[in-house]
Amino acid sequence: MTERTLGRIVAGPPTGGGRIAFASLLGTETMPLTELYRRSGLVARWLRDEHGIRPGDRIGILAANGPAWILLDLAALRLGARTAGFEPGKFTPGAGLVDTYDLTLLATDRPEAAGLPGVLPTAEVTAVAEGPGDGSGEAGPPPVVWAPEDVTTIKFTSGSTGEPKGLGATAGSVDSSLRAVQQIFGHGPGDDLFVFLPLSLLQQRYWVYSALLHGHDVTISTYEAAFAALRRVRPTVVMGVPAFFETAKRQIETRLRRDRGTPDPGAAARAVFGDRIRYLWTGSAPASPDMVRFLTDAGLPVYEGYGLNETCIVTKNHPGANRPGSVGRALPGKEILIGDDGVVSVRSDHPVNDHYAYAAPGDSERMFRPGGIVRTGDLGRLDEDGFLYILGRADDVIVLDNGKKVVVRPVEEALRADPSIAECVVFCPGQTDLVAVVSPAAVPADSEAIAAHLKRTNERLAADERISRVVVADEPFSIENGLLTSQFKPKRARILELHHTAVHDPTEGIHAS
Repeated sequence: MTERTLGRIVAGPPTGGGRIAFASLLGTETMPLTELYRRSGLVARWLRDEHGIRPGDRIGILAANGPAWILLDLAALRLGARTAGFEPGKFTPGAGLVDTYDLTLLATDRPEAAGLPGVLPTAEVTAVAEGPGDGSGEAGPPPVVWAPEDVTTIKFTSGSTGEPKGLGATAGSVDSSLRAVQQIFGHGPGDDLFVFLPLSLLQQRYWVYSALLHGHDVTISTYEAAFAALRRVRPTVVMGVPAFFETAKRQIETRLRRDRGTPDPGAAARAVFGDRIRYLWTGSAPASPDMVRFLTDAGLPVYEGYGLNETCIVTKNHPGANRPGSVGRALPGKEILIGDDGVVSVRSDHPVNDHYAYAAPGDSERMFRPGGIVRTGDLGRLDEDGFLYILGRADDVIVLDNGKKVVVRPVEEALRADPSIAECVVFCPGQTDLVAVVSPAAVPADSEAIAAHLKRTNERLAADERISRVVVADEPFSIENGLLTSQFKPKRARILELHHTAVHDPTEGIHAS
């Protein structure tokens, strides 16, 4: 019988050592993983005895990364309860959230929710965890059993279009992913995995589970504090989206320009990431080949992977099998299927689920197929050695009025390859010519550099792929202004809505020469 990793986590305290750290702009708090486990037991008993939480109940968590998030998640696992991770800024705490998602309890750090029915301040969770307990000597509830088909958490899509879809993640899918990643990366004592993306994203919590299982360290931070914390905590592994590593690349390049002696990319990279990096993990969005090459050459190997909420981790490059430009080979328990239309489907031995818990009618049927198969909507190809290459979204194929099809992702990547452009989205008004809306790397935008790069890019593209105009956004795309998802993917529909007039007016923008 396959070992159930979640079962090991809830069965008793970790035996492999290791510690967890919480790094903010103000400093770093550290505790042994055994102490984290003990405190999660206190929280679990309190949730059971004071709030009536029972197996199958649902605990919503809407809070910034921090100890309370981790303690609630582990306490829920130990009670057999389900969590629902809500990303701050995307959801509003209150009775509406409790009712919509059938929450037994909503834990939040948002002050505007204080005193509302069904709402628990996370400060109370932290206080309980730091207290002495009730003196009974019982550190936590009796162990529960997580069957493979049991749902442990509700996770939500990043919401690049429409309302986020909710998906129940099964224990079997979590176990399978943790085993597969450990098999190829071998995390263990001496490693420190750095996590700063929202803990509402289930995969970020994987690394806490991994630490409890394998005895390595894990550091929890936030995006705002990440770069300040990196140099202080000196991790060995950093999990980040491509946009984060693009920012790191620019920081390293700035340090190299300031170096009055012989430029040393390795020294500049260590000044940003610390001196212990084993590798960098990225996914969730396309990674620029230039960025991957730059950081790898500077001594920071970047391994790109691929996965969706609906599939979890599917493929991953790693030290034993790495092919730049690809997103790696399938992990154990996953199978890549390429349809006649070029669309990638994924079959899993342990599917995340076979339907959405919350979605519009028809969404589940479009995504999930019998036999643990998910139709991703991504275009891709497999090479002769099984490495997967993602070519773009099937929905983002533009059909011109001459019948020619253009996959926009390579075009966007080509235009985004210049330092003057942070992000790029291509549209096709009237199905005749391509118009790019770009997020400038700086304000004011360097229009001359953008125009020069547009010319160079068009010289390399096929005739039907050439960009006729570039519309430069007044302000960079960001999560705050609603133009990027939490994983830094452009929200195409919102960007087009905001720039509709300029995209459709042939007199607007920087024209190709």
